[in-house]
Amino acid sequence: MKIKLLLFLITLIVSLNAQDKWLTKFEISGGVSTADYQETMNYFQQLDFASDYADIFGFGRSPQGRDLNCLLVTKEDKTVIEHLLAEGKKPFKKPTVLIINGIHSGEIEGKDACMILLREILITKEKEYLLDSINLLIVPIFNVDGHERKSKYNRINQNGPEEMGWRTTAQNFNLNRDWMKADSPEMQAMLLLVSTWNPDFIIDTHTTNGADYQYSVTYSVEKFSNIDIGLGDWLSSKFIPYLESKVSQKGFLIFPYVSFKNWDEGFVSGITDWASSPRLSTGYFALRNRPSLLVETHMIKPYKERVYATKAVLETSFEFIKNNASELLFLNEQADRNSVKEFLFEKKYLPVKFDLSDKFEEILIKGYEFEKVHSEISGIDKIVYKNSPKDFTVKYYRDVIVRDSIQIPDYYIIPREWSALIDRMRYHGIKYLTTDFDTTLMVERYRFSNVKLANTSYESRQRVSFDIESFKENVNIPAESFIIPTNQRTIRIIAHLLEPKCEDSFVQWGFMNQIFEQKEYFENYVMEKIAEEMIKNDISLKKEFEVKLQTDEAFKNNPYERLNFFYKRSPYWDNKLNIYPVMKLDVKN
Repeated sequence: MKIKLLLFLITLIVSLNAQDKWLTKFEISGGVSTADYQETMNYFQQLDFASDYADIFGFGRSPQGRDLNCLLVTKEDKTVIEHLLAEGKKPFKKPTVLIINGIHSGEIEGKDACMILLREILITKEKEYLLDSINLLIVPIFNVDGHERKSKYNRINQNGPEEMGWRTTAQNFNLNRDWMKADSPEMQAMLLLVSTWNPDFIIDTHTTNGADYQYSVTYSVEKFSNIDIGLGDWLSSKFIPYLESKVSQKGFLIFPYVSFKNWDEGFVSGITDWASSPRLSTGYFALRNRPSLLVETHMIKPYKERVYATKAVLETSFEFIKNNASELLFLNEQADRNSVKEFLFEKKYLPVKFDLSDKFEEILIKGYEFEKVHSEISGIDKIVYKNSPKDFTVKYYRDVIVRDSIQIPDYYIIPREWSALIDRMRYHGIKYLTTDFDTTLMVERYRFSNVKLANTSYESRQRVSFDIESFKENVNIPAESFIIPTNQRTIRIIAHLLEPKCEDSFVQWGFMNQIFEQKEYFENYVMEKIAEEMIKNDISLKKEFEVKLQTDEAFKNNPYERLNFFYKRSPYWDNKLNIYPVMKLDVKN
């Protein structure tokens, strides 16, 4: 009897020690701290060692030399996976969920939530059943350098953890503005990861700023016409009701991630939804024809509550995808086909800009009592929130309408000298060809006018706005020009990068500002002689000049512009100034 008792105690001690080994720094601290980079990577490496289902791998390096790591969790045959990846094929039979934590590394709940959830899947195994129907790709920390710029004072609005990382990278890039332009080495690595593995559902974890309210966590999915209609309807009608119901049952208040219609007035002005820009994660994955979920816990809630709320959202999402695995795979494949069918072969217009209509509905939102009190510091009324919960009836504006759209050609043509654009497009998994010989083609082109460069830089770039006029002309296309066929699943991304109307296009991001710069100028005494000859030889030009003198007083009183009138119409004028070098080609059947 004593021997049996002794064996039981030994087994119990070993079991308790084993469990202690898998406690996270977050749990050991009572929910107030988070692991640093090395402690985090050690934990994920231990998961790799402990489970045949887990494999950690690097997919890039940060500017400060830290590894960007991802944990693959799957029951599928890894030999088959490696073989399919090598052939450039989709590696999995089951849906794959990509979780991105710490894109803003001060907002790090997702990392701690994933560590606990992975322990329950791989070590204690109470949630191992999830792997019967899904695979996981988990990035513990995306902004690894910002994660290690940790301080108690990095996020003025946020309640814990005790030390938190910084919003931007070591090079001061905001990674969640970099999805399209891909300036940062971290984002370039992430896009290659996404293009290689082609995940089926993406979850991006954050902490929000904003007003005070009762909800522990908010969320956003793309469901408007910036995403395939089948995926948008599926997210709206099936995923959102399931998510809200199950997370609430797990004990956490949840609500859509919204904004105030007028921030100075708060809830009184109403709340709004929107279609996300593709520079943001959810907007980007909508262009990739993939559903994604933005998780935004509330900054003022205790860190412990925020971590477990994030965990509830993650496991609820996993459960939903597990229960709807076949449908998700079908909808994704259908979205890929439909994008090419509708926007290339049927020549439907692709929506690229969106607005909110004036339509609204009234809903209840769980907030807190507040009052406006005059501030001696700011000199205006300040909002003071109280601890008294209150349900507000507010106007909810979520009728998103299309403001502008484009038609996509069969091909885009990029001159060889603009190969830097091709380098960026490779990260997105976009395929291209090069011409073998010179040829002449009738193409569509764009001419810019009213060009205005931004007064300040944004994300390291000087953005530009303009008006656009299209025209057609015969152009010599030299050998080794780049041809981008739009008959590929990345058709939406191709269009958003290359169409000047799109707010995340290369040209609006300032990749090509030199095309707006005049490089040759005239001397007045030279232009005077040329203008006299032009007037003498062209009666219609003379009449045009005289009319402008009579109708435009500013022009009449500006000697330089009077001469420039003739320079622009002379053969000496730079006929490439303000002309977009990227061309569009449609092949007529």
